[in-house]
Amino acid sequence: MTRIHAIAAAASLALLNGINPLAAQSLPTVTYKLLPAALSIEAAQAAVAACKAQGYNVTVSVVDRLGLQQILIVADGASPTGRTLAPRKAYTSAIRKITTGELNKRVSVPCAFNPTVFDTYMTIERGGVPILVGEEGIGAIAASGAPGGEKDEACAEAGIAKIKDRLK
Repeated sequence: MTRIHAIAAAASLALLNGINPLAAQSLPTVTYKLLPAALSIEAAQAAVAACKAQGYNVTVSVVDRLGLQQILIVADGASPTGRTLAPRKAYTSAIRKITTGELNKRVSVPCAFNPTVFDTYMTIERGGVPILVGEEGIGAIAASGAPGGEKDEACAEAGIAKIKDRLK
């Protein structure tokens, strides 16, 4: 019986030695661009200022490429609902890499795929805009509180325009 155990142990050792070279290989590396906090703050402030210049008090959210909150600025007199809606708009744009207005159009088509069914934090309310470097999404910005989603979206785009020359 011990002879069988010795053979089994030797076979196991031989098998493990065959796997070792695979375990020694390095793991794959992934690189991606990050949206610096300084640019996030600058974009958010520019979006708030763009809306303020038109008489709108808004909340602006900036998220990273994964939709995680970086900045939330609530302008004086902004609607309380913007504190929850602006981050959802920004998250949606970051994850989908399109504006929330574009997502609204896509899901309005009969029988279209609607990702908000599977991720209920997403929203189709206009005002979220992805921040892209080429085709790579590095984050998103969203405004909430202007009278109409197209105005929210315009303010978010003004925020991106402020930092666009430094997105490389």
